[in-house]
Amino acid sequence: MSEGDAPREIPPHRVPVEDSLDLHAFSPRDIVSVVEDYLEAAALKGHREVRLIHGKGTGVQRAAVRGVLSRHPLVAAFTDATPEAGGWGATRVILRTPG
Repeated sequence: MSEGDAPREIPPHRVPVEDSLDLHAFSPRDIVSVVEDYLEAAALKGHREVRLIHGKGTGVQRAAVRGVLSRHPLVAAFTDATPEAGGWGATRVILRTPG
């Protein structure tokens, strides 16, 4: 870059919004904002049920995810995923219709 050139912004990554999100790929400090953004994008895309995969571990990430879900206006209900979908290592979320 030569003098006087403005730095170019790096465009944000575009991630397809599917019916599940594996949170293992994200830093623990970003989990709350990632979950909030994902819920809004999923509802806008028309998903009425999604699955958040947080892992079993010590339960810290599960607690953070469920804290977001308990206060998010688009969440109608949430529970552990079925055993074949991750059991207590994932959370099944029922979304309200946005609007």
